[in-house]
Amino acid sequence: MSQAREPFSILPTSECWDLLAGEKIGRLVTTVDGEAHIFPVNFVVDDRTVLFRTAEGTKLSSAVTSKEVLFEADDYRQPEGWSVIVKGTARSLRDEDEIADAEGAGLVSWPTPEPTRFVRIRPGSVTGRRFVFGSAPDA
Repeated sequence: MSQAREPFSILPTSECWDLLAGEKIGRLVTTVDGEAHIFPVNFVVDDRTVLFRTAEGTKLSSAVTSKEVLFEADDYRQPEGWSVIVKGTARSLRDEDEIADAEGAGLVSWPTPEPTRFVRIRPGSVTGRRFVFGSAPDA
């Protein structure tokens, strides 16, 4: 007799970071004038923080002025998928040593030329779930 798998499971924090480290694309959620905005970003995990680059503009200003940001990355391949959410604060890096460290983190940016500003998200919490795909349950 086969055992049915649960439709989702909660991931331990260490597995969340491992999964994030294997991805390159995520979504940054910020607040602009009281409205939620979502921005796709390429990123890298660096010392249990999320690091991305951006240019001057709405994404940068909303990230660093929001009291709290959310960052989400996910993946799905049959028969399962996962989603990880990082809730924390974002800060634009300005110190020469911090920028030098960020430049060595292996972040590859989409646009050419590369955006000039590094942003680091320091997590307050990290949560994740793994999902098992299948047919809809019987009604």
